[in-house]
Amino acid sequence: VQLQASGGGLVQAGGSLRLSCEASGFTLDRYAVGWFRQAPGKEREAVALTSSDGGSTVYADSVKGRFTISRDNAKNTVLLQMNALKAEDTAVYYCAARRAPFGSRRYIERVEGRYDYWGQGTLVTVSS
Repeated sequence: VQLQASGGGLVQAGGSLRLSCEASGFTLDRYAVGWFRQAPGKEREAVALTSSDGGSTVYADSVKGRFTISRDNAKNTVLLQMNALKAEDTAVYYCAARRAPFGSRRYIERVEGRYDYWGQGTLVTVSS
């Protein structure tokens, strides 16, 4: 059972990146998924959350209108499209998965400590 986060890199301010979170060993469409980030010297924070069916999403105020979380269930993957990147978006980005309660396809998990699986993190560096 594993989550693999990828797609990070160095980009100039105003540019775009797309992060990918691929699950292996379990079916991701039964899980609520979140993208989190941790900047140097700061606590980890939730960036974007999605329900297991993708029908509900939540974004941090700092990324609303710039980031989009989406699911590609055929590839067992959740994506984070990041546009109009800013220097303050620089951080290690993690994806995490939480098994949705039975019958709750619109379940979103807002509590970091309740996630079942975590990816290893991918570094995003935005140069100003």
